[in-house]
Amino acid sequence: MYLQWDWLCLGVLIISSVTAEAENKDTPDSSVEVEDFDKQSQEADVDGDKSSLEVVYRTPKPTGEVYFTETFDGVLAGWMLSKTKKEDTDENISKYDGKWEVEELKENTVPGDRGLVLKSVAKHHAISAMLTKEFIFDDKPLIVQYEVNFQEGIDCGGAYIKLLSSSDDLNLEYFFDKTPYTIMFGPDKCGEDYKLHFIFRHKNPKTGEYEEKHAKRPDVDLKKFYLDKKTHLYTLVLKPDDTFEILIDQLVVSKGSLLEDMVPPVNPHKEIDDPSDKKPDDWDERPKISDPNAVKPDDWDEDEPSRIEDPDAVKPEGWLDDEPQYVPDPNARKPKDWDEEMDGEWEAPQIPNPKCEAAPGCGLWVRPMKNNPNYKGKWKAPLIDNPNYQGIWSPRKIPNPDYFEDSHPFKMTAVSAIGLELWSMTSDIYFDNFIICSEKEVADRWAADGWGLKKLVAGANEPGMFSQLVTAAEDHPWLWILYILTLALPVGLGVLFCWPTKKTDEDIDFKKSDISKPVTKGELDQEGEELDDDEIEEEKGNEDTAEDEDEGEEEENDIADTSQEECDKSNKSSSEDEVKEANEDTGYGDGALKSVRKRRVRKD
Repeated sequence: MYLQWDWLCLGVLIISSVTAEAENKDTPDSSVEVEDFDKQSQEADVDGDKSSLEVVYRTPKPTGEVYFTETFDGVLAGWMLSKTKKEDTDENISKYDGKWEVEELKENTVPGDRGLVLKSVAKHHAISAMLTKEFIFDDKPLIVQYEVNFQEGIDCGGAYIKLLSSSDDLNLEYFFDKTPYTIMFGPDKCGEDYKLHFIFRHKNPKTGEYEEKHAKRPDVDLKKFYLDKKTHLYTLVLKPDDTFEILIDQLVVSKGSLLEDMVPPVNPHKEIDDPSDKKPDDWDERPKISDPNAVKPDDWDEDEPSRIEDPDAVKPEGWLDDEPQYVPDPNARKPKDWDEEMDGEWEAPQIPNPKCEAAPGCGLWVRPMKNNPNYKGKWKAPLIDNPNYQGIWSPRKIPNPDYFEDSHPFKMTAVSAIGLELWSMTSDIYFDNFIICSEKEVADRWAADGWGLKKLVAGANEPGMFSQLVTAAEDHPWLWILYILTLALPVGLGVLFCWPTKKTDEDIDFKKSDISKPVTKGELDQEGEELDDDEIEEEKGNEDTAEDEDEGEEEENDIADTSQEECDKSNKSSSEDEVKEANEDTGYGDGALKSVRKRRVRKD
């Protein structure tokens, strides 16, 4: 059995080593990246801003038709700061005087790659730029994509963008919160509310008024994208079939239909409640009523309290009736600046009575309370089905006078500018690599040349798995227990199944039964009587039969001798202590068997 376990453990170790070698062969680039990382770390400056992976950055170039691109790598041309004020706000914070800078990332820097950074705290920021050409919602998709990095995390603030509606009077110098926009998209956070906005302004075809339509919240946890201080890629895809997709880091986090997944819905209901309809006074909405025929039982006592003193309770021995639970602190001293005229008479603070610590209790003993078995409470008639129940009343429906049907809400107001109008309580929000186009391949290529390099550098600078586990355990100390159990379990199983164990008492008892079976005196006498009967029958037989029986007895003796030799071998394989203990327990041993054989031979 132990040999089988040894072979099993050896097989597991061989399979593990082969698997590890296969994984190393499957990821040949990992060793190269580590070598490059170590070499670069030795040559790099101690400054944490420098990247540990050498990358050659080239400003992304669009590979197809685009409506707007911005990398912020060159001169900040075409962008305009707002010079107006925010309405309905205190005068001291109404100005859009928040500062913007163009600079590199603080961490995981890609040399030469710069972005637009929001620098001020608790101020309004507004900056905008005209598109290269106007986007008209016709038969081409709209793709909006840009990068955001909350370099200092985010407490309360947004990083969303607005696509400003085309109009003859659009003036970017006066861009503010009331400037008409067609689409608002991007992350926003305040407190523990993590949002990813997609809002479009829909024009009512009957009244001409605009109403904001909000996409439903994504089903994924957005928290990590706001707090990990990494650059994330946000993408909005609007399709002419009235569907949309929202992606973060090129993974879909939300998708739906403009007709079905917006709040409030694009198209109003065909019917509405009649505002003039009133519920009748005699309308009965009660599904259950008290049984009018029920009568309170005569033995129902409503005056019984719910809890009573336990009459069986006994005051514990040693209870100190004369000792108070709290006594003045003997070590307390009146403060020197205590003024009895102003502060009153000084009294020492109360502390628990030290004499009560060793006693079961102090002060006046009171019997504990228990539930009253006779308590029934206030009697109420049982409920029965209401025979006059009419259901829940609701007003009648009438045709909606404001009803309209827009079967193609993708046809929104054209956009001609992009703007960032933000308030933030956290600084150093980084924006980069804006693109507006109609082909997903163009946006993906643009992302690979910009965001892809940032992701590569961040991955190279990522701490090892051990460091990540330690960091996680510092934030959540209970993880140490999980780590210990994870390491101890395989070690314990290995020791349990692979390490040779000592013989147990059960094994010894099992071998005792193999060494010798106890033979009682009654069994020996019975066997002797059977031998005497056999002897009488043998004498009545002829000599040939006797000779045959002699030969049979000789064979029987040979078999018995062979069994005796096997038993002796088994006895030799066991320890002398076990044999001695077995003989002591039974009181009989090999001697009893030998005496039987001697008698058999003697009688033959």
